[in-house]
Amino acid sequence: MTAELCYLPAVEALKLFKRRKLSPVELLQAQIARAETAEPVINAFTETYYEEALAQARKAEARYMKKAARLRPLEGLSLVVKDEARIKGKRYTSGSLLYRDRVADETEIFIDRLLKAGAICHARGATPEFCCAAVTHSRLHGVSRNPWNKRYTPGGSSGGSAASLAAGTTTLATGSDIAGSIRIPASCCGVVGFKPPYGRVPEGPVFNLDFYCHEGPLARTVADTVLMQNIIAGPHPLDIASIKPKLRIPEKLGSIRGFKIAYSLDLGYFKLDPDVRANTLAALETFRALGCHVEEVDLGWNAGAGKAAWDYLSLLFGGAIAGEIAGKKKLLTGYARAFAENAVRTKGTDFVKSLEVAWEMNATFQPLMQRYDVFICPTLAKPAVRADDPLDYGDYKKKGKTIPDGLGWVMTYPFNMLSRCPVLSLPSGLSRRGVPTGIQVVGRSYDDVRVFRAAAAFEKAAPWMHDKAHRPKI
Repeated sequence: MTAELCYLPAVEALKLFKRRKLSPVELLQAQIARAETAEPVINAFTETYYEEALAQARKAEARYMKKAARLRPLEGLSLVVKDEARIKGKRYTSGSLLYRDRVADETEIFIDRLLKAGAICHARGATPEFCCAAVTHSRLHGVSRNPWNKRYTPGGSSGGSAASLAAGTTTLATGSDIAGSIRIPASCCGVVGFKPPYGRVPEGPVFNLDFYCHEGPLARTVADTVLMQNIIAGPHPLDIASIKPKLRIPEKLGSIRGFKIAYSLDLGYFKLDPDVRANTLAALETFRALGCHVEEVDLGWNAGAGKAAWDYLSLLFGGAIAGEIAGKKKLLTGYARAFAENAVRTKGTDFVKSLEVAWEMNATFQPLMQRYDVFICPTLAKPAVRADDPLDYGDYKKKGKTIPDGLGWVMTYPFNMLSRCPVLSLPSGLSRRGVPTGIQVVGRSYDDVRVFRAAAAFEKAAPWMHDKAHRPKI
């Protein structure tokens, strides 16, 4: 029964809480017990707050027992917060030895919304150093591993969040996504991750002004993702880029019969693993069985998109890191040091060219999408890479490549370039390595609801984490 509690969807847990058939304390205790078994294997947490969280769970339990008139929408649900987001009075390390003792003096806007809605943060989710990798390992916190197969990564940079969901050690989790850092681990770990369109969820400085950058939810089901997204979305006066009005995703999303779905298996230039290809094609057949018209399209994209994204990230994101590490390079991971050093070599003209390429990609994608409801492609070109993959950020140019291998397997960054598109990653099946694969459901600019409609219908037709057969055996 403990395992069943650990994988209970948030929306179901809330119903049981209200009926007084389950206590937030019982659920959290089950997940803490699960973590005692899982954490030595997967290393998803960088810090835990169990006693503090249990005290909050007891207060939530009392509110349910009294049938409080004003129960909060997330009352008593456990939450893992990625170890880069600020929580006042708590450490936030971003996976770096440079920040091992850094303590937040305020709470991120979207985290504050979750906590005020009743979510209970019981642990921090591991991230690679400075969140600049699609794997999750650092000198400060060690190697995080995939609950499905510990030889492989849970993905990055929100790897700890996704791994904890897959392992059953939390109910909800947070992530951030600047090149796929929500969707990559969602795919690797067989959970759901949503990259909201730019401005939908308010962020802190200075990356609230970076249109590649997004904060968003991770969960085990689409309904739980909706629950979180409806809490964190909406404008805030401190974020000039946050948009009005607040969009609320309906709880009941309806049929997608008659939907027109465009798809591409490789976006024109990725080399796909056979299992990814097979599982994506099977997912498309599920959409056909749901009454959708599914058509393959040619986006006209090429590997120049990868170079443009890498130049953008190098100059802006890498530049931000470079400004933090003067005289401290010996403390860094090799990949973080190489990423920062590459920023120095990237020119302003490269940055401008990256914007031009993003414009060109959008100029083909958005007109195409006027004929379709959603677009589907794999989330990753391969199920996962090794957990301790060293990345080759420093020497990829010497090998004659336009982008490093560390970015070459992720099919997510094109939709950070087209940042106003909502994108949700869903599990599509298992690979022969035992690691999940995923698909991305992409919408027209700011058309979040249609994306969630498609995702919810697919999930109902092809259940995943709420199916006992689809859980990692830790």
